[in-house]
Amino acid sequence: MPKHSRRYSAVAERVPEDSIYQPREAIDLLKELSTAKFDETVEVHLRTTADVRHAEQQVRGVTVLPHGLGKQVRVLVFANGEAADIARQAGADFVGDDDLIAQVESGWVEFDVGLAIPEIMSKIGRLGRVLGRRGLMPNPRTGTLVPARDLPRVIQESKAGRLEFRTDRTAIIHGQFGKSSFETDSLMDNLTVFMDSVMRERPEAVKGAFIKSAYVTSSMGPGISVDVATLQALKPE
Repeated sequence: MPKHSRRYSAVAERVPEDSIYQPREAIDLLKELSTAKFDETVEVHLRTTADVRHAEQQVRGVTVLPHGLGKQVRVLVFANGEAADIARQAGADFVGDDDLIAQVESGWVEFDVGLAIPEIMSKIGRLGRVLGRRGLMPNPRTGTLVPARDLPRVIQESKAGRLEFRTDRTAIIHGQFGKSSFETDSLMDNLTVFMDSVMRERPEAVKGAFIKSAYVTSSMGPGISVDVATLQALKPE
């Protein structure tokens, strides 16, 4: 069994194991229990019924949180020529072609979002082993393989709160939706948009209930069980 700190144990005692909270109640409690000395990241974890052994049941998507993630997002763009100039002018943190590809291939991954223009995709295919497991590999399905004309919009969205999500090998979807310092209304807005995006990506092959359990937590806090039916029904106004 992992050994928890006294601080964690003290706050965990305030979350009964058999308690299930409504989303707003869970967020209020989460904020109350975020007692670390830094602004903790707020996360949601969804256990789905998808059988991820089948490609058609894997969930993957992207959303833009209305109140952002509360952190600086470093954007990398694989591009050359005019597209590279557009990316730099749009505020990308790292832009390049062969030199940048070689740097990433050697193991450097000090960025949060990876974008690429289609013309350079054949060059970065070999980076899948470095970027794939971290969710940083440009992919047309998640809108990170971007024509040059769309780079300013996507870079702006990435820095504002663009969030990718997908099922992991245990069929769980993990997502961040802000910081513990955010107001409850802002966190509810972000969570609502995130859940609406997840439900839109529900695979047709999944029958019956899609989400089995859901928890919200902060970086250093305990998991708080959230009512699944209410969570799945959240819709942006």
